[in-house]
Amino acid sequence: MRVLGVDPGLTRCGVGSVEGRAGAPLSLIAVGVVRTSSDAPLPDRLVALERGLEEWLDSVKPDMVAVERVFSQHNTQTVIATAQASGIAVLCAARRGLPVSLYTPSEVKAAVSGNGTADKAQVGSMVTRVLRLKEMPKPADAADALALAICHIWRGGNQQRLADAVARATRGRVV
Repeated sequence: MRVLGVDPGLTRCGVGSVEGRAGAPLSLIAVGVVRTSSDAPLPDRLVALERGLEEWLDSVKPDMVAVERVFSQHNTQTVIATAQASGIAVLCAARRGLPVSLYTPSEVKAAVSGNGTADKAQVGSMVTRVLRLKEMPKPADAADALALAICHIWRGGNQQRLADAVARATRGRVV
């Protein structure tokens, strides 16, 4: 399974692709950041983000996309910008018929580090270790995107297999 992880943001949107399956070593496909200028008007920034994500989808060719779920913070301006970027990522994937899974930051941290309250350094360190990288991906948004992809392979893939098995078992039955 090849997953594109997206850590949404309007100024820096982390993107990272990982390939593999639960229980086997994972491989880094690509990692980076889609940037937009904070001086540009919002509509232009959203279009630039959409174009950047489309380029990533074209080049990586993922089987699915994992996006960080927007959560409530005290800074509503940050939440709104993150939600807008998240919506663009979901839209780009949906246009291509790619499945999308959303994960909270604590779900990702717990999956990758075993600690749902891990800090960015801990998550980055575990991403580096899991993918057998020589150095931690930078900026942190890029490492977070890889953590999302890893989280999906380790957690979401299993959840999808269970859902598929239940669907096969109940096919044709009235529930």
